[in-house]
Amino acid sequence: MANLRVRVAAGFSLVAMLGAAVATMTASANGAPAGPPTVVELFQSQGCSSCPPANENILTLTDRSDLLVLSFGVIYWDRLGWKDTFASKEYTQRQYDYANGGLHRRNVATPQVVINGHVDIVGNRRDELVRAVDSSKLSASAPTISRSGDKLTVSAASSAAGIADVWLVRYDPRTVQVPIQAGENGGRTLPHRNVVRELVRLGGWSGKAATYQLPAESDPDCRTAILVQVASGGSIIASFKS
Repeated sequence: MANLRVRVAAGFSLVAMLGAAVATMTASANGAPAGPPTVVELFQSQGCSSCPPANENILTLTDRSDLLVLSFGVIYWDRLGWKDTFASKEYTQRQYDYANGGLHRRNVATPQVVINGHVDIVGNRRDELVRAVDSSKLSASAPTISRSGDKLTVSAASSAAGIADVWLVRYDPRTVQVPIQAGENGGRTLPHRNVVRELVRLGGWSGKAATYQLPAESDPDCRTAILVQVASGGSIIASFKS
């Protein structure tokens, strides 16, 4: 619950920022997003009294076509008296991977919003959240991701690429009202949207064109997203949402 400040990883170069600015201007001119969607990940717990404001701010972003907004529940606040209904060890580990990887954090806290894997803020201030999201874009020249049935293809990189992971994310786009019956938020009913229900590593990616097999969908109401991400909690290289 400690406060976090906006942080940009050292590897995020001026060239990348200029490229993002060009991508943003192109999107505005055409009335459509240019390049892959910006990935906005909220790490929260239903048992954390500091999380509802960040969650409310995140909900205002979910309909933006240029964003991929994802909500991950973590388990470490379950001890406060309420077990988060959407949390898992895997989602909690993802937050720890960020802390130990590109964000270089000593510990984890909620709420935390991670943008494209290399910027993080608390998310309780809407103006700060919007500024951070709008100033952090993936490159329009990022590898392209395409899907045909149960096959997924990631194109070759336009420049040298290191070892990365390809993640399948399935999330529920519906708004789910959760009555909290105990803990810090006991007595409140909290809305949740774009809750992650599956997180599966499809394999590695070395910069060459590669094809992956998608596992069968367990919930037809969920949507599919793909993240190509520097291994061990690094920056997101490319993204895709259906």
